[in-house]
Amino acid sequence: MVSTDPPARAGLASPVVALAAVWVGVVAVVLCRAALLPGVGYWDTAEFQTVGPVLGTAHSPGYPAYVLLGWLGSVVLQPLGDPAFRMNLLSALLVGLAAGLTVPLVRLLTGSLALGVAAGLGMSTTSIAWRIGTRADPHALHLALVALLLLALVAWQRERGRGGGDRWLVAASAIFGVSVANHSLTLLLAPAVGLYVLAVDPWIWRRIRLVATCALALGTVAVLLYLELPLRAGIFRAPLVYGTPQTWEGFAYIVTAEQFRGSVGDPLANLPVKLRTLVDLTAVQLGPLAAFLPLAFFATVLREPRYALLSGVGVAVTVFFNASYANADIERYYLGPLLIAWTWLAILAIQAATVVAALARGIDERPAVGTGGRRTNAVLLGRIAPVLFAAALLLPGALALDTRFRAVDASRDRGAADWLDATLARLEPDAVVVSWWSYSTPLWYAQHVEGRIPGVTIVDDRTRLDEELGEVPDVIARYLGQRPVYLIRSDTREMERLAETWELEPGPISNSLVRVVGRREASR
Repeated sequence: MVSTDPPARAGLASPVVALAAVWVGVVAVVLCRAALLPGVGYWDTAEFQTVGPVLGTAHSPGYPAYVLLGWLGSVVLQPLGDPAFRMNLLSALLVGLAAGLTVPLVRLLTGSLALGVAAGLGMSTTSIAWRIGTRADPHALHLALVALLLLALVAWQRERGRGGGDRWLVAASAIFGVSVANHSLTLLLAPAVGLYVLAVDPWIWRRIRLVATCALALGTVAVLLYLELPLRAGIFRAPLVYGTPQTWEGFAYIVTAEQFRGSVGDPLANLPVKLRTLVDLTAVQLGPLAAFLPLAFFATVLREPRYALLSGVGVAVTVFFNASYANADIERYYLGPLLIAWTWLAILAIQAATVVAALARGIDERPAVGTGGRRTNAVLLGRIAPVLFAAALLLPGALALDTRFRAVDASRDRGAADWLDATLARLEPDAVVVSWWSYSTPLWYAQHVEGRIPGVTIVDDRTRLDEELGEVPDVIARYLGQRPVYLIRSDTREMERLAETWELEPGPISNSLVRVVGRREASR
């Protein structure tokens, strides 16, 4: 029969649960490793591959928790490959951790270890989570911390029902603080967590000592981690610093993501288009299981109403924000909702298994006719029903595994590494490169981590702002005649405008290394 006992009685420390969680985590890591980017990348990937090993500071909102973990991982994983590879591998390990943590989380919610295993494997093999596990990205840590936060909160609810659990709430507060210091997406979960805590313990506000302890744990952890920004930008200056977080104004600019405020639009605009996009994204990630999500949430409301409040509000607020935020890789922002969706599906499965077991018991209790009193084995059916439904949850993903692997596979992607080698072979030792973000970051990696171009000055668009260097023509005029000047710009029209004033070799080509020969007036 399906157990109706409170799942917490099985204990999070159960060796069987721990072994299953480790097994799921290992499988997730192996799958991510098979698709892992082998070296340096472009864009934010290369930035995180740089700031981690050198303990620098990253772009808004700073990601100090991830940077610190990246530095530690770069040290611990040193025998396994070069720094870029180690930072990529760290993401694989974090996705594996999230998958492993999903096992006890779902076990607490459903009482079924089989469904916990299915949810962990299913979540880690969806395209978004799998892809995040193939390259350096703080969203991998965000996923792991959301899983850990949900686990701590549900464990608190279970133990609170028996008169204890305060330690779990304090732990959840500290985890929230770490998560805030990793990604400001965590703040979107604050209303959900607050409502959940009040739903579990409506009179918690009277427990001043506990509330103060939780607030202290959250605040202390977040503040200590955020100190990485001013310290590594100030008295313990790192080789690579983004912005000026050593000043109050610069620190606030980074932490509040001031530079991205223009990316937030009207969340109510184009609602049909946004809804269709969300439906399509869900269908791609979950396949046929996407059709069951509304029913799964309804089953969660019936079986775990407080968890439905926590997870439902968390998903709603996150999706609402994502619909209003313009980002080149917005799919990453759905990692938390994706994890929650798998817990809903697991709860739907246990509810279905409970119905099957009840039907079997009803048949078993009817008088047998013509069989000498033989009855159906309802007990056996009740035990295997969750396993059967767990297999059903995994089936769509298993059938799409090869397609998903080919979609996320970066194991042969040496584009950035080859571009970097070819580019560095052309640069003079004292060159100035006026670059833009996607190409500046691998150049930073080569300079600050590999030490390949120590005398080259890389002037990114961010550098021009922080050092008040002016526009691109101002930088060219500043250095031309004193040092070799090169351009890497993304806009062909910008290159054509520059070519009207400067003689460029090989010409106005975007995203290629172009040498500034001199002023056109001077060359005539």
